Amino acid sequence: MTTTLEKGGNAPIATHPITASLHCTGAPVELSALLVTADGRVRSDDDMVFYNQPSAESGAVRHLAADASGPERVEVDPSALPAEVDRVVLIASCDPDDAARTFREVSDVRVLSAQAGTAPVEFRVPPLADGERAVLLMEIYRRGPGWKLRAIGQGYADGLAGVATDFGVTVATQPSPPPATPTPTPPPTPITPPPASGPRPLGKISLAKGGAASINLDKQDRELVVTATLEWDGGSEQRRARGADLDLYALFVPASEARRGTEEPGTLVKSGPTSAKQSKAVYYKNRGSLDQAPFIKLDGDARKPGRETVRITRPEQQGYVLLCAYSALSNGFGSFRSFGAHVIVTDGRGSTVTVPLYENTKTRYWVAMALVDFTGPHGAAIRHIEAYSGRMTERRPVLHPDGTIQMNAGPVEFKRSGT
Repeated sequence: MTTTLEKGGNAPIATHPITASLHCTGAPVELSALLVTADGRVRSDDDMVFYNQPSAESGAVRHLAADASGPERVEVDPSALPAEVDRVVLIASCDPDDAARTFREVSDVRVLSAQAGTAPVEFRVPPLADGERAVLLMEIYRRGPGWKLRAIGQGYADGLAGVATDFGVTVATQPSPPPATPTPTPPPTPITPPPASGPRPLGKISLAKGGAASINLDKQDRELVVTATLEWDGGSEQRRARGADLDLYALFVPASEARRGTEEPGTLVKSGPTSAKQSKAVYYKNRGSLDQAPFIKLDGDARKPGRETVRITRPEQQGYVLLCAYSALSNGFGSFRSFGAHVIVTDGRGSTVTVPLYENTKTRYWVAMALVDFTGPHGAAIRHIEAYSGRMTERRPVLHPDGTIQMNAGPVEFKRSGT
């Protein structure tokens, strides 16, 4: 008996190999797969599997063309995937060489996943009528020690190239060949697509100073993972040789305590000590959890230039999350911007927001970089903050229940070598 998934639904699977086959009628559609890490990106272009690159990770993910055995399909062996691969995303796309083709001409798009000894799982993609040229079909993803399937059904107007770019694949563009005859053809009649019927991916954007952007989220999707990554390159060659140790802090107010105040969330209040309740924080000494409150977890503590990532789940449980960087072990004498520090927030489904720094403020140990506001009904607003601590003070910022921020008001907790 086949298990049928609705859009957003999920089902557990075993760790032995699974085969996903693509079925549809109408215009030809191609199947491909991406191997994606927990931060929503591929590790390299080798993590894209399609007809022209049919294998990854020594055959752990394989593309098989349609033949006498069945339609086009992708085989995945979850047990053979390395730990850094968090999920395998399956994509259907129209012929990239025929720009006029869209999913308006394709009907009954479905993906059927089968494993030996278990019932097949089927997902029928809802009709796509907005000019989409690619669609995220389904993903095979880690959940604790096991694996699950999730039905996605998210369309992309930019086709496979747009999907690949959003996940970090470098897409080579080549000039189109000249027409076979010099006779020009009239341009097609423009088609005005109907209004979107659901949330659209935001794509990739970088916030201006003081700017904001919103990511559409299904607040009831308990499998959704929003990642926030602090990246830094260490700046100058001399600083890189010494090693810049920045730490990502996620100060948070859960939804049960969050409230809307008279100030815009993220607005700074006066600096200085406060008697208010101190902010809860996920950081290198308290790495949090995804299986219980706060549903926020730090993946690790990087001691050299690189990255630190927090993962956030259960959006209905979140109120405000303030992303801060702490410059530990005497690194405060250089500006955070000089270390190349920036934050990247992504939902792993086509929305990626980069939060850069614009000021070269020195002798500061703390910077509040971005506020993620989950209190809205339809998603999360990401706001550029860039507020610095007082000169040479190591007091942590404070995040209030109404989303306002107070610098130089929290506790002092020194980080020492080896801690």
